[in-house]
Amino acid sequence: MSVVVIGVNHRTSPLALLERVTISGAQMVKALHDICGRPNVSEAVVLSTCNRIEVYAVAERFHGAYADIRDVLCAFSGLAPEELHPHLYSQHDDAAIAHLFEVAAGLDSAVLGESEILGQVRGAWEVARAERAAKATLNLLFRHAVEVGKRARTETGIGRGTASVSHAAVEMATDRLGSLAGRRVLVVGAGEMAEGTAVALRGAGVGEIAVTNRTPGRAVALAARVGGRVAPFADLPAAIAEADLVVTCTGAGSIVIDCDAVEHGLGARHGRALLVVDIAVPRDVDAAVGRLPMVTLLDLDDLRAWAAKGIEARAGEAERVRRIVEEEVEHHVLDAAARQAAPLVAALRARADSVRQGELDRFGAKLADLTPAQRDAVEALTAGIVNKLLHEPSVRLREDAGSPRGERYASAVRELFDLP
Repeated sequence: MSVVVIGVNHRTSPLALLERVTISGAQMVKALHDICGRPNVSEAVVLSTCNRIEVYAVAERFHGAYADIRDVLCAFSGLAPEELHPHLYSQHDDAAIAHLFEVAAGLDSAVLGESEILGQVRGAWEVARAERAAKATLNLLFRHAVEVGKRARTETGIGRGTASVSHAAVEMATDRLGSLAGRRVLVVGAGEMAEGTAVALRGAGVGEIAVTNRTPGRAVALAARVGGRVAPFADLPAAIAEADLVVTCTGAGSIVIDCDAVEHGLGARHGRALLVVDIAVPRDVDAAVGRLPMVTLLDLDDLRAWAAKGIEARAGEAERVRRIVEEEVEHHVLDAAARQAAPLVAALRARADSVRQGELDRFGAKLADLTPAQRDAVEALTAGIVNKLLHEPSVRLREDAGSPRGERYASAVRELFDLP
């Protein structure tokens, strides 16, 4: 069996394709069960964010699992295999483990060191664990990945500065507008990404924050947190007309702002320019909005290009994180191998104790006159002999598990002691 990762991300796929492959929260449970129901996959975790859709799996056969996972992604996206295949990447075993650790540490993000990805990794694992799609192997792997992500941010400066998509979006808008001081901003959405955006906007000194969302209660809560106001979702065109900047990050999965909504208020703006930043996947804003007069539309492709400027400044921190990842991959492989040896060690000890107990039973008549204390002494003596004889073989099996020598030891023990 192998641990594999198969997916598409911001480096291998254009945004238009990535947003089609994205699996929403409402679809996640079905996706997990569909993947685990395939013949070559025994465990799975699906990580779907604005930058990636990745399936981590325990595969019985790599090529079979690749086809199974590709077919599930095609079914959800409506893409033909030949459309999706050129954008898919895959890794297995140590490389798959290293990839997950790099993702959790923020090395594989468009915004280097972003903090949001660690929570997304944890959340994906929690959903898979609740659905029993993640079991022993992936539970161990993802628990370790979360620890690696925390270590990277504690021991290095990878997370300093712009370390989230929402903060990067605000900084990009600041770069475009020169300053956000006194600007009127509309935040469309009230989820985690919208909250990070609104907090960053307040920190940037905007004049007014209006929050709109299809669920009014969430908009009220977010507006209260940042000292803003609620704009009714039904009056979205009017709210857009009043804003200097619109940042949209809903999980709607379809167009929320179309040309009509923006054109409706253009006349009332008296030539005032509008900047729209769409950081949703799938996108919230119709691409045609960007062709309207006095309107600039930026999306995640623009954000990634902007964020790339800051990667060089933190190259040294990224290298330190890579060294941490290398260490932790080695630790994980050794730990997993030792855990794989544990059932064999247990079986060896069980076989030896069965022989010991059988011999005690065979000599039961001769031992019948022993006092309870003497009987306990015989039990302790024979158990001690077995433990001392098996101590060194047990240690060797654990220490060398996963290595060629460990495989030879394991094979010899199974054959010599007739173990499964």
